[in-house]
Amino acid sequence: MKDKIFSWIENSIPMAVELETELTKRPAISPDSGGEGELDKCLFIESWLKQHGITRLERYDAPDSKAKGGIRPNLIATIDGEDENSRFWIMSHTDVVPPGELTMWDSDPWTVTRADDPPRLIGRGVEDNQQGIVASMLAALAFTKQGLKPRRTIKLLFCADEEMGSHLGIVWLINNHGDLFRKDDMVLVPDGGDPAGENMEIAEKNIIWARFVTRGKQGHGSRPDLCANACLAAADLMSRLHHELSAKFSDHDPLFEPVYSTFEPTKKEANVPNINTIPGEDVSCMDMRILPRYSVKSVLAEVDRIRKEIEAKYKVSIEYTTPQNIESKTTSVEAPVVKALGRAISEVYGVKPKPIGIGGGTMGAFLRNVDIDSVIWTKTAVSMHQPNEYALLKNIIGDAKVMALMALS
Repeated sequence: MKDKIFSWIENSIPMAVELETELTKRPAISPDSGGEGELDKCLFIESWLKQHGITRLERYDAPDSKAKGGIRPNLIATIDGEDENSRFWIMSHTDVVPPGELTMWDSDPWTVTRADDPPRLIGRGVEDNQQGIVASMLAALAFTKQGLKPRRTIKLLFCADEEMGSHLGIVWLINNHGDLFRKDDMVLVPDGGDPAGENMEIAEKNIIWARFVTRGKQGHGSRPDLCANACLAAADLMSRLHHELSAKFSDHDPLFEPVYSTFEPTKKEANVPNINTIPGEDVSCMDMRILPRYSVKSVLAEVDRIRKEIEAKYKVSIEYTTPQNIESKTTSVEAPVVKALGRAISEVYGVKPKPIGIGGGTMGAFLRNVDIDSVIWTKTAVSMHQPNEYALLKNIIGDAKVMALMALS
């Protein structure tokens, strides 16, 4: 059966090009990034799968008044296996990031162009996450088109909202339709990887995105004695958070790169428009990626300690919110999904797979937190989010073979 499956996948390059082309035509940008959401793209996938014989389809639409149709659609396709109790999920996301500065593109981001040496497709979303979408569809069709049954039941999930935190995608599904998932499900998230295809992501750092609003007293630049300088207080806050949190949470873990927790000041919003006014309000942000051994609660306790000391020192008030606040468990290297994926990668790509941890930000974290083992993997050109994003055709075909082997395992 494996030889028939592989032969069909190898001959499916025209179908892969067709799918990438049609998917890219339908921008699926979050309303929070100026788009309409994923509805058009989801409807295309749903219709296309029906036309090609995959008819067990279910939609789970998260409400979002800002999106087209007032929803953020999540689509599940099921391909029955010989063992109904053994289920293999492939979870891709349909949303994409905006193209960015158009002058940095050599072609229209929403029109797929083809290039050679090596053969590749160029357009926004072709790699992130349409490589995973297309590879999963080809893997499933390799069975259905030939009247073959995989050993495991295949569940394809096409999720919304991943690029903005998954709150209307996998998080919404877990919170509102948790009975869709079982503790013994195998889950592959084809989103992220490396050019060799050897890195299997089984752990993520905890994430805190923090937005600090510092309020003092505005005044003339020549009279700081009459002011409470919000800019100065915020600068000291960012510096102390960076250095003191790094020292407090200083362990190293070779599973990750970098091997330590990071606490980085990032975005700073405009305050006063002129140089000679001391600002009374300042907004500064920080991205924290924390080794899983440290809880978010323990980090935020230190943040509060430093915040209060800054308030007293500069006579300001500081409030903060955490737009991202995620803790993540780790998938065991002995988990069946890790073992099955490792064997499949070795067979298809001829490399020795290795488990790794990453800085965080995939759907896998939310699944692990409800005790569902997941692994994030693809063989990728690492062009996601860049101008002239591209996907290598050989990676789409190879990834589809890996997915098919996992369904057979």
